[in-house]
Amino acid sequence: MIKGSDEHIKFMFMTGVSRFAGLSVFSALNNLNDITMDYKYAGICGYTQEELEGSFKEHIEDTAKDMGMNKEELLSKIKYWYNGYSWDGRTCVYNPFSTLKFFDKKEFEGYWFETGTPTFLIEQVEKMKEIESLVGLQKVSAEVLKGLDNEEMEPISLMFQTGYLTVKKKEITERGPEYKIDFPNYEVRKAFLTRLVAVCARKSQKDTEELRDKIYESLKEKEEKKLEESLKELYANIPYDLHIKTEAYYHSIFLATAKISRYEVEGEVHTDKGRADAILKKEDKVIVVEIKYGENKQAKK
Repeated sequence: MIKGSDEHIKFMFMTGVSRFAGLSVFSALNNLNDITMDYKYAGICGYTQEELEGSFKEHIEDTAKDMGMNKEELLSKIKYWYNGYSWDGRTCVYNPFSTLKFFDKKEFEGYWFETGTPTFLIEQVEKMKEIESLVGLQKVSAEVLKGLDNEEMEPISLMFQTGYLTVKKKEITERGPEYKIDFPNYEVRKAFLTRLVAVCARKSQKDTEELRDKIYESLKEKEEKKLEESLKELYANIPYDLHIKTEAYYHSIFLATAKISRYEVEGEVHTDKGRADAILKKEDKVIVVEIKYGENKQAKK
């Protein structure tokens, strides 16, 4: 219908979730200019830092007063929760829906995540055993992010196109542009990983959040026995047919839980003395984690 109306159209701007090519739907609508990853339009969707501070000046001042914070503290926390979306690795924008809801409610909550649960995405992640690729910074090609095949699209492509992953850095290589991707902010990371851990561990979201808090407190207070009990509880409900006999699988579930436990988490950290599976940081505490996998042959007997 659009192609047949060429003579009447001067300009058209099309938006959507996923970009598909080579389908019958687009057989008559070709030669489109895809500006998704174009740096010239990196700030077109969402609020930039300047727009937030300029257009919401009164809201920021009123909210800071009501929440007992100074302006700098409030802006830092808003940025942590709702900023971070980027398509060029340099320009970052705030989620408009979550930002508006925050100024209305004056509470830090996962507003955007509530608009639609990612059940389909999580089912695909679990089915394809892609957990380890979603708990840390990943480097992918432009082709992976575009994900043009709707029948064989990778979970990472789906998550990027639906807003659960974003570009953190862009690098130009001999093979073409490569992108480092991760969760855009705390709102998305907390909500998605909580749901993912709940599905993998076969627990309700409420139980998962309680377990997350137990792990956080046991690490904070250096209570090894409680940490051991919490980790056993975390892994115990994973059905035997979903277990993957690799260290990376259990490493990934632990990292996902740690990332929603209010710790700053780095996975696969390389140093001059070797590699750490994970390093957890919180204020003046640094915790080095090493995970080992081994089959309990005695239990099989």
